[in-house]
Amino acid sequence: MVPRLQDVGWLVTSQTLDQAPAATYDLGLLRLRAQHLLHPEAIKQLISQSGTEWIALVAPDCLAVPGLDEFVSEWFFDTLPLPTDLPRLRNLLGRAFGIARLRGIDSHQGNEHELLGQSRPLRELRKQLGRLGPVDKPVLIVGESGTGKELVARTLHRMSRRVAGPFIGFNCGVFAEPETCAVLFGYQGKLESANGGTLFLEAIHELPLVLQKRLLECLRNKVLYHADGGMLPLDIRLLASTSEDLMSCEQRGTFDPGLRQWLEASRLLVTPLRKRQGDIALLATYFAELYSVEAGRRASHFSEEALAAMARHRWPGNVRELASRVRRGYALAGSGTIEPEDLGLQHSAGDGVHLSTLEDYKRRAEYQALCDALAHYSNNLSHAARALGVSRPTFYRLLHKHQLL
Repeated sequence: MVPRLQDVGWLVTSQTLDQAPAATYDLGLLRLRAQHLLHPEAIKQLISQSGTEWIALVAPDCLAVPGLDEFVSEWFFDTLPLPTDLPRLRNLLGRAFGIARLRGIDSHQGNEHELLGQSRPLRELRKQLGRLGPVDKPVLIVGESGTGKELVARTLHRMSRRVAGPFIGFNCGVFAEPETCAVLFGYQGKLESANGGTLFLEAIHELPLVLQKRLLECLRNKVLYHADGGMLPLDIRLLASTSEDLMSCEQRGTFDPGLRQWLEASRLLVTPLRKRQGDIALLATYFAELYSVEAGRRASHFSEEALAAMARHRWPGNVRELASRVRRGYALAGSGTIEPEDLGLQHSAGDGVHLSTLEDYKRRAEYQALCDALAHYSNNLSHAARALGVSRPTFYRLLHKHQLL
């Protein structure tokens, strides 16, 4: 398989499982065997520590192992059974590479794709990134799952004086306390690997309390003490993300007050996609064009019904969910128009809020009309205003009233 992939232009190297964490890849192919499923800790550690999109190549002896589907769905971008044909694999690699580019993994592509959108929350976020990026201080990135917190962290790193240094990420919720302690503070652990660069701790609210205190001590004193008495001077910028309110965690006794205050001195909020209605159509179009380039087909377009369905949907999975639904829609629609059923949104019921007063209904109807217009005319606000039968100044006033611009 490796020579065939090289023949069509991929740069491919082969590693054993224990060698893989030391290398950096945009994409990873992992041959999944039955023993991996029975003892999955090494694979979980590899995937959680890497900035790579992983694809599982499933050996026949794995198919009967209980829990295969759940394990692959949780830890891998996608999966293919072995043996597999090259065209199918190439198509999957293309899609995975597109997601890698969006997440900022592929440093050769620049950052023109980062943080797409023109909504007011996103413009404000870009301003904050411009202020905080060059400043060498810790930053707490707050947002729901799928909003792009890691992409924000990578952007901060790229804008900092540490851009030539390493960017090391770690999900604090993957391992139990002993394994987390070893991965973070041990020899060749995350703190040591991030020296001279940036350490990004995802889901920091899940870091055990005793390790929170040790982390703060290391970063404040700029020294890492190993268990055998060894000492390593540290030069690290800490970026952390959370989907929780750290003050509430502190009040429950699960988060260290000192670390919370240290982190929240600089705080970035990543707005959920449902509050960035004007960006939905733009992002969906970007994904559709991205997948079309990778597949070598002409870009598919969204029907008016599909655009309206996307505007009504609440997007609990945020941008990650949008990318997944557009990928599914593009595959199902083929060369035709993408419809709501292709996106899995034919039964979208909006936000499910039961409004009680006439004023509430009026406000909701006005908001939905603006969302539908933005979804359909995201690149031309004059056309959107004309479609709603209002002047452009009135249209802007309404957008600001509902915080859509």
